[in-house]
Amino acid sequence: MSLEHIDARMLSRMFLAGAKNLESKKEWINELNVFPVPDGDTGTNMTMTIMSAAREVSQLGDAVDMQGLCKAISGGSLRGARGNSGVILSQLFRGFTRRINEEEELTIPVLAEAFEKAVETAYKAVMKPKEGTILTVAKGGAVKAKELAEEGCTDMERFLSTVISHSEYVLSQTPEMLPVLKQAGVVDSGGQGLIAVLSGAFDAFLGKELDLSVQPIGGQQAKMSPKESQRQAEAQMEIKFGYCTEFIIMLNKAFNIKMEMDFKSYLESIGDSIVCVADDDVVKVHVHTNDPGLAIQKALKYGALSNLKIDNMRLEHQEKLFKMSGNAEVKAAAQEAASKPPAIEEPVKAAQEPLKDFGFIAVSMGEGINEIFRSLGVDYIIEGGQTMNPSTADILDAVDKVNAKTVFILPNNKNIILAANQAAELTTEKDLFVIPTKTIPQGITAVINFVPELSVDENEGNMISEIGNVSTGQVTYAVRDTVIDDKEIKKGDFMGIGDDGILAVGTDISQVAGNTVAEMVTEESELISIYYGSDVKGEEAEAFRNQMAQRYPDCDIELQYGGQPIYYYVMSVE
Repeated sequence: MSLEHIDARMLSRMFLAGAKNLESKKEWINELNVFPVPDGDTGTNMTMTIMSAAREVSQLGDAVDMQGLCKAISGGSLRGARGNSGVILSQLFRGFTRRINEEEELTIPVLAEAFEKAVETAYKAVMKPKEGTILTVAKGGAVKAKELAEEGCTDMERFLSTVISHSEYVLSQTPEMLPVLKQAGVVDSGGQGLIAVLSGAFDAFLGKELDLSVQPIGGQQAKMSPKESQRQAEAQMEIKFGYCTEFIIMLNKAFNIKMEMDFKSYLESIGDSIVCVADDDVVKVHVHTNDPGLAIQKALKYGALSNLKIDNMRLEHQEKLFKMSGNAEVKAAAQEAASKPPAIEEPVKAAQEPLKDFGFIAVSMGEGINEIFRSLGVDYIIEGGQTMNPSTADILDAVDKVNAKTVFILPNNKNIILAANQAAELTTEKDLFVIPTKTIPQGITAVINFVPELSVDENEGNMISEIGNVSTGQVTYAVRDTVIDDKEIKKGDFMGIGDDGILAVGTDISQVAGNTVAEMVTEESELISIYYGSDVKGEEAEAFRNQMAQRYPDCDIELQYGGQPIYYYVMSVE
């Protein structure tokens, strides 16, 4: 093969192949995480990010053009970005697609510039870029791409193969750049995820037979026999939303990601089976609803409508049942159902109360911790945290639901801060401020120190200052053998993880938790807070609290039920 360019159709296949390859390797990539914790999530976060884009790309089909493809890749990955690795991956795609958006075909010089733009965009998204990570691997590939382009390389296969090989070499060197990787005996997991994407894309370029199908959210439905399908159809005589409504909006103003998400949220409030695909100056819309007029009125705010089509699905359903069965009882039931007027459901109405000045969103985990945040005045809880990082779209959706002009978000996890910052950039109708809380205790401290009478800037400064006084330790278990911070860890051991590394390791939970607290307490410490998880009995937690009270008589000891999974204890010292 000696191709000299890549068109939109080929790039679409390559992107889907890269996404599928990453998905197939996500568990292996998860295991490369330095800390051997059960919520190792780099592979999962990167996969959920790229599959969000892959679903949009797959909807384009074969009749794909470069601009539509770039929009699907960039927008889909941006909204679906989860965790630091996912956000960085989405920024790589964002920079890459910005460069190629106006091209009909991609040549080697264009690709080299696109790789360079991708790296530049991703580095800008990270406040303190660290070498030895996915950023370094991406930069290595971009540097090699530029070298090949300047040498006059015209063989696309050689170009792609060389860039990927060099990226793999850079990945192999990441342990030399980050001692923690070398000590753990792994390469950077984010960089490995990027290699998986590039390798899958190259397989598609080579023409290998690949499964490029992408399942919608919710997974694949079980296959049924024709008779089972008929029985199910007969059983579901009632259709919740009766009118299949389709149209195209000819936009008369910019339709950004935030507006698109707001429109989709509105459609979800009045119906289901929603498809909303924005493509340059048009938006294709499909929705099942009981009041097509509501969808049409909302759409008219964005532009003129064309290709309007409304079908009564209840009538179509009854006709299908007549054809499928000669059973008189079925026909009678169908006729009775058809004669009934549809049950019109009122759409969800926006809050009528005036916007308050301030609101709070907190990412949380566990029933007890959720209730603590609510009792402190947090308006909206995003459940996830350690075990499942919320996406940028999840955060934007939460912002929409908070009835306030200014919204503060507490990520409460260092792996969610980038996604929160990305959401802040995309928020247009409200002011979203990210308080960079890295742990649940920091989030609790931040909201406690909020003073309604102060300005936004004063509150932001105070909260950020106060979270700096909080040390956090979390007790969980190891999922593999490794060595970190000169501590030998065996699979099944309990670990106390602090703000900057492993604080304690052992085979007894209470002992490990106690040693973790000991590493955090100083002469200035005044308060020790203990939140026990769903796998710890109340009497066990109380006994541990009493131990800490005896050991640190000058400190106030607070014990509360957190209910968090995976982490037996979350503790803080202030």
